[in-house]
Amino acid sequence: MATTSKTSDTKSPATKKAKTTSKPTGKTGKMENSEFHKFFVDGLKDLYWAEKHLVKALPKMKKASTSPELAAAFEKHTVETQEHIDRLEKVFELLGEKASAKKCDAMEGLLEEADGIIEDTDSGTLVRDAGLILAAQKVEHYEIASYGTLRTFAGNMGHTEVMDLLQQTLDNEKETDVALTEVAETFVNEQAAEE
Repeated sequence: MATTSKTSDTKSPATKKAKTTSKPTGKTGKMENSEFHKFFVDGLKDLYWAEKHLVKALPKMKKASTSPELAAAFEKHTVETQEHIDRLEKVFELLGEKASAKKCDAMEGLLEEADGIIEDTDSGTLVRDAGLILAAQKVEHYEIASYGTLRTFAGNMGHTEVMDLLQQTLDNEKETDVALTEVAETFVNEQAAEE
């Protein structure tokens, strides 16, 4: 008996892991104090920062676009990004957390890259559009990876409503990526190669 009691009182990582995986709390959504839950919320804060900065950057990308099709895609994505922000705020509310942003170094770098493309390409060219599509798709792929992972985390913790909200945004991010690919493949890349 003493050995069993001593083993359950140890705080080794293996024991903590065994305790965490054996508890049913992960499926009931009651993991607020767990490291996994804190990591999840931290990821949401990262995305919240990313979306809030993206919504400010997209109008600049729209203005820099040459083709009306790409400008329209950026305008549409600006509206959708505001919806993503609103949805994240709902997620924080459902989790009983304050909606707060944590600087996202990845998004900061991606948006700086987009600015660099605008600076390094000539206005009114489809080369610039091709570069803007490249930058925008890098952003989309980052968001797809982030929303997909956080959606899975929410499911693991039993946060079904949160999981559904994250899935909605994930689906939208994938649709935006496809739309950007269509603009690129329909005419931008071919005409850019001829400039």
